[in-house]
Parts: sequence; structure tokens; C-alpha cells
Amino acid sequence: MKNRRQILEIFVAASLTFAGVAGLVGSSTSPVLAQGATTVPIDELMAKEALPDIVQGKANAPVTVIEYASMTCTHCARFHAETYPVLLKNYIDTGKVRFILREFPLDPLAAAGFMLARCAGPDKRNLMVDLLFNKQQSWAFVEKPLEALSSLVRQAGISQESFNSCINNQALYDKVNEVRDRAAQKFGVSATPTFFINGKKITGEMNPESLEKVLDPLLKKS
Repeated sequence: MKNRRQILEIFVAASLTFAGVAGLVGSSTSPVLAQGATTVPIDELMAKEALPDIVQGKANAPVTVIEYASMTCTHCARFHAETYPVLLKNYIDTGKVRFILREFPLDPLAAAGFMLARCAGPDKRNLMVDLLFNKQQSWAFVEKPLEALSSLVRQAGISQESFNSCINNQALYDKVNEVRDRAAQKFGVSATPTFFINGKKITGEMNPESLEKVLDPLLKKS
């Protein structure tokens, strides 16, 4: 019987091209307000997930930003490299925004990346997310992605033994995909990145200017 690593290797080999395409097709460089039902009640969005939320910011912040992302999504990586630092400095660290990152893996390799972030533990989870997004090109689109991923996460203190244990964790793999499936079924998420800002659904990459245009009016009302 194949173990989880072997299964991942098979799926990853089959999905490398898809991962590259998903990063381009599964999102847009221009944010788009969802058509039709554009707002989801915040209590529905904040209902208990299969995994604890990855959160930064004060629980009582007046604005909540939820991002559904994929670790192999190039637009997600650019958001975290260019826009997230502005969000962190001007809004999260100042108590204005609570930011929540949720898993929406577009392929098995993206799921493995999220699993490793979870396995890093609460204290290193955000650092692992930053590392994987910042170094995405070095592991997500190479010939041997799992080997590259293993080498990369050793920088964050994850040994080969811990790496193997993590990506072979069937229960964790299932929960990562359960978060994705709930987002798709209940909230209509179908592409990454997708944001919910105080419940308003916005699909597509947001640059600092477009983010400020959404956040600042909400903060004036609070």
C-alpha cells in the first residue's frame, strides 16, 4: 500500500502543470466584487472550521479580512509579498484589522504546503506561511517539488523525519481539504485569492491601493 508521501508524489507529478495554470487562471490581478449575493454574514464565516484559523490581529478589531489562498497560487504569493506587509503595518499591528488565512489548495502540492505550516506549530505557523509564499518559485514549479519543499522547510527547523510525518498525516490532509470544500460549498469560493472583508466577497489579487479603498471607508464607519 502506498503511503501518503508516495501518493502525494504521484499527484504532484500529475498536477505540476495544473498548479502553474491555477496560479494564473484561478485568480485575477484586479479585484472583482462578487455578483449577486455579495455579502456573507460574519457569524457564518466565523463558524468553527475543521482546523483552527490562522489569525493575526486583535479579536475585537473593527474589520475582519479573511483570505482563502492556495500555496501554489502565484497571485496569492504576490499579495503576500507586496500587499500583506502594508496590511500588517498599517492595519493589523494598529488594531484596525483582524486577518485570517484559510486553506483553499488548488492541488495536492498546495495542500502539502499548508500541512507543513500547520505542523510547524502555532508559534511558527505564520513564519512558515511567509517562507512558503516568498520562496514559492523555488519549490512549487520545479522538477522535484517535494525534495525542494523538504529542503526549504529545514530552514524553519523542520527535520526530514518531521517532514515525512507531516505529509503522511492523512487526518490533517483531510481537514485541509475540508476547509476548502466548505468554502466552495457554503461561500461560493472557486478561485484564489478570494477575500471576505467584513463579509463582502472580493475575488482577485488586491494591491495596497485597492485594499485601502475597501478598508478605509469601513474604518470610518466603525
